[in-house]
Amino acid sequence: MAPLLNYGKTLLPAATITVAGTFATDPISLGQISDTSAVLAAQATFVYGSGGTTCKSWVQTSLDGGLTWIDIASFAFTTVTATKVSVLSLYIATAAALTPTDGSLADNTILNGLLGDRVRCKLTTTGTYGGNTTLALAMVTRG
Repeated sequence: MAPLLNYGKTLLPAATITVAGTFATDPISLGQISDTSAVLAAQATFVYGSGGTTCKSWVQTSLDGGLTWIDIASFAFTTVTATKVSVLSLYIATAAALTPTDGSLADNTILNGLLGDRVRCKLTTTGTYGGNTTLALAMVTRG
C-alpha cells in the first residue's frame, strides 16, 4: 500500500478584518496540490481585537471550473479569539440531489463526500472590527 501524503496550503493568510462585507479568495487547484486528494482538513484561526459582531467563513469547492461554488465547511466567530478545525472526507456519501449553498451552510458544520477540483475561502463579516482582528484559514489535503 502506498503511503498517504500530506499537502498543506494556506487558503487565507492572516487577514486583518476592518470593514463589514463579503470577500472571497482566489481558488486553489487541488490538482496542483495532489491528484488523489480524498481528505481535506481545514483550520480557521480567529484573533479578536475589538469591535465587530460576526465573522463567518466557508471553505468552498467547485465541480464546474469555478462557475458554481459549494460550501463544504463553515466556521463562525463573534468576539472571542478561537481556533476551529474541520475534516472532510470524500469517502462519505452525500444525500442524493443535494442543493448546493454558497455562503449559507449552517454555522460550524461540514458537508462530507463532496470535493471538486478546486477550493477557496469565502468570508462575511458584520459590524466593524478593530484593526487588530484577524482571520487565517489553512488546509491540508491527504490522498
